[in-house]
Amino acid sequence: MNLLCCCCGNMAPNTRITRKWELFAGRNKFYCDGLLMSAPHTGVFYLTCILITGTSALFFAFDCPFLATRINPIIPIVGAVLYFFTMSSLLRTTFTDPGVIPRASHDEAAYIEKQIEVPNSLNSPTYRPPPRTKEVLVKGQTVKLKYCFTCKIFRPPRASHCSLCDNCVDRFDHHCPWVGNCVGKRNYRFFYLFLVSLAFLAVFIFSCSVTHLVLLMKAEQEIFEVIKKAPFTVIVVFICFFSIWSVIGLAGFHTYLTTSDQTTNEDLKGSFSSKGGQRSINPYSRGNICLNCCHILCGPMTPSLIDRRGIATDDYILQMQQHSSPRHPLSDVMSASHVGSSGMVTAQPVIAGVSTGINVGGNDIKNRLYEESNASSATLGASNGIYRPRSYDNLQNAPELIQPLLDDGERVQSV
Repeated sequence: MNLLCCCCGNMAPNTRITRKWELFAGRNKFYCDGLLMSAPHTGVFYLTCILITGTSALFFAFDCPFLATRINPIIPIVGAVLYFFTMSSLLRTTFTDPGVIPRASHDEAAYIEKQIEVPNSLNSPTYRPPPRTKEVLVKGQTVKLKYCFTCKIFRPPRASHCSLCDNCVDRFDHHCPWVGNCVGKRNYRFFYLFLVSLAFLAVFIFSCSVTHLVLLMKAEQEIFEVIKKAPFTVIVVFICFFSIWSVIGLAGFHTYLTTSDQTTNEDLKGSFSSKGGQRSINPYSRGNICLNCCHILCGPMTPSLIDRRGIATDDYILQMQQHSSPRHPLSDVMSASHVGSSGMVTAQPVIAGVSTGINVGGNDIKNRLYEESNASSATLGASNGIYRPRSYDNLQNAPELIQPLLDDGERVQSV
C-alpha cells in the first residue's frame, strides 16, 4: 500500500502556481515573489547606494571617533539616524509600486475601441482610428484624457506612460534612474523624504568633516601634514562638496512642487504657467501650502492597482498573451507542465464572454469604468485582481464614474 502511494506521488502532476507578476506586460523587475518591484535598469541605483553608504562609512570610521572625543559624543548618533532614514526612504522609493495602471485585456481593449471608433459610412465596415483625447472638467478647468495605444486605456488625469518601464503611471512625476524606479502617486512621498534627508545628511557630514580638518590644521599648522594625517576625511569633503549643491537644489525644487501640488512632468510642460498672458489655475491644488503638503506627504496611501502576487488563471494567461514580449515565458506557462489538466493551481476564470457583453469578475464592463466604487474600500479583492479604468467613453452621461480616479475634493464634469 505504501509502495502504491509512493508511485502515485511520483506521478502526481506539477502543482506549480504561476503568479501574475511572472506574466506582467511591462518591463519592471520583481523580487521576493512579486512583493517588490523596480524599474528594469537599476545599475545607477546601486551606484547611489554605494556613494551614500561608502561616504557615510568613511565618515563613521575616520571622523566620528575624533569628533566624538573632541566635540560631542552625540555626533555619531545623529549621523547614524540620518543615514538609516535616508536609506530607508531610498529603498521604499525603489521597491514600491509607483502607481502602475494595468493595461486593458485583449477583450476589454477590443470592446473599448469598438465603443470609441466611428464608422466611415453606413455602408462601410471599416472604422476610423480612435480619438487620441477626451476632455473633462476638473473644478471648472478643462483637462484632456489621452488614449494610450500601448495600454489600450484612456489615462486618468495627471497619468503618463513611461517609455522605460513601458507602463502608464498615475500622477507620473518622472523616471529617476538614481532611485531605480518611476516616481508617481504611490512613492512620491518616499522620494521627497529621501531628497530632504539626503540633503541633511550631506550637509551634516560635510560640516563635520570640515570641522575635523580645521581642528587638525590648528594642531599641525601645515595643510600637507593634515592631508597625510586624514586623507579619507579629505575624500569625504571632496565628495560632499560636489554633490551637496545638486542634492539641495533638487530638494528645494521638489519642495516647491509639493507646496504647489504639481509634478515635475507638469512643471516642465508648463501646464499651469502663463500662456498668452493668462495664467492657468492648477485644479489639483488644495488652496494653500499646508493642505498641499499634508495631502501629498501625510495623506492615505492608495492601494496598488496591480495584483502582483495573484494566481494567474488559464483565461488570464490567454489574455496576457496579447501583451506579452519575448522576455515573458508564456510558451512555458502554456505548456503541459503548467496549464489546466497538468495540475496548475488556478482560481475561477477571470473573463468570460456572455450574451450581454464581456464580463470581468461577474460584472458587465459596459456599466462601469472601475472594478471598485471606492479605491480605498475593502472591496479590492475582485476575482481578477486588476483594478483599472475600463474606458472613458460615455463621460457625458456618467461623469461621476471616473471620480475614484481623482483625489478627494476634485469633482469632474463632462464637456
